Amino acid sequence: MALPVETFFLHPEAQGTLQQQIQQMIAQGILSGRFQQGEKLPSTRKLASHLGVSRITVTIAYTELLANDYLSSKGRSGYFVSENAPSPPSFTASPESQDAVDWTRAIGQKFSGGAGLAKPQDWAKFRYPFIYGQADQSLFDHANWRLCALQALGQKDFTALTTDYYDQDDPQLIEFIARHTLPRRGITARPEQILITLGAQNALWLTTQVLLTQRRNAVLEDPCYPALRDILSQSRCNVTPVRVDQDGLPPDAIPPETHVIFTTPSHQCPTNATMPMERRHALLDRAREMEALIVEDDYEFEMSFLKSPSPALKSLDTDGRVIYVGSFSKSLFPGLRLGYLVGSEPFIREARALRASVLRHAPGHIQRTAAYFLSLGHYDALIRRMGTALHERRRLMEDALAAHDLRISGRGYFGGSSFWMRAPDHVNTDDLARRLQSKGVLIEPGRAFFAGTHQPSNYYRLAYSSIPAARIREGVDLIAREIEATG
Repeated sequence: MALPVETFFLHPEAQGTLQQQIQQMIAQGILSGRFQQGEKLPSTRKLASHLGVSRITVTIAYTELLANDYLSSKGRSGYFVSENAPSPPSFTASPESQDAVDWTRAIGQKFSGGAGLAKPQDWAKFRYPFIYGQADQSLFDHANWRLCALQALGQKDFTALTTDYYDQDDPQLIEFIARHTLPRRGITARPEQILITLGAQNALWLTTQVLLTQRRNAVLEDPCYPALRDILSQSRCNVTPVRVDQDGLPPDAIPPETHVIFTTPSHQCPTNATMPMERRHALLDRAREMEALIVEDDYEFEMSFLKSPSPALKSLDTDGRVIYVGSFSKSLFPGLRLGYLVGSEPFIREARALRASVLRHAPGHIQRTAAYFLSLGHYDALIRRMGTALHERRRLMEDALAAHDLRISGRGYFGGSSFWMRAPDHVNTDDLARRLQSKGVLIEPGRAFFAGTHQPSNYYRLAYSSIPAARIREGVDLIAREIEATG
């Protein structure tokens, strides 16, 4: 029995080449039981005409499915679902049941409901996406990343690709971080003092789990990265938010009996303030006085395109009390989820053991691909290209904001990729963001960055890393008009 050609269609949002989409469509039809063993498929000519693709595309897809034993060929008779094709599950889905579990009592610790930032998954479809931390397709080096990924798939790297590192990491990536990345921040570290993480957020979680208990006290900046506040809340430690000023975290405001201080001295999140050298030394002195540890999140130092960045706080540390958090996810692309921790060996030993018990290690192929991309010079070329583009976008953004008299509360002395904005006191930026979204504009309301129940509602963040330069002025114009419309 021949399958009617009308049962075949390509999903409008499917990913991959046409050939891959056709393979996936037929394979899913077989695995779901819609196409039965022995059934004949439409001819390549007929299916190509129906789908509006070339006949050779369908022929190649059929050939791949033939090689994988999804299809069989019978001389001049055509293609059939193979007798050896995977069979669909023999069980039937059970009717929907009602939970008899009282989950309000069964859940021992609640992790949902935090203050994390919500970003639309379809942000790229918006004409004016002033949102932070997304990759710009026009700037990324697709070709060389692909070549490095293919190189990491080669026979020479079979061990790096397939091995279980257990609690270790790719030695090539560790060596590059130790010899090239960290020295640019003034940091010297041995391989035993470096741990690869699944991004900076995972690094912060590991650090919190190792250092803090319910009886210990932590200080974090206010405003701050909302996910860090959620991580600290989950640890059940005692948390004290300390309001930052134009120079970042003020050491004198840190209360006594603090055990761990979380800070972003090079590029405060979200105000973009850079901590002066005098205050950095004062912060180290304050931590030494209290025998406290400092966790330095250096999430955006690569985006210092206006001036050379200040040395990292870790580079000034002579006591081993600073734990350094770095990330490649911001400078390469957020989906990479690759970061690292640098600290004294006793701390890294515990963080390594915790990571091994939860997820072992970051995927070997990703680590080796990143190692090639970094060591072959592609990363530095990408950073230079991004710096040039962001510098131009920043200039356009500053001009547009000044033209509309929109107030910048923090702009970053060395560069960065966003502005911290303050709207008039009567403007609620949560409402503003909702109204702008209907006009194709995405902004980030600032309330989630603040601690406490009385968070300011008139701050917002405008990033320029994901919006084309040609659309910045028009997008800012829409924001200004919407703020003006609030009266």
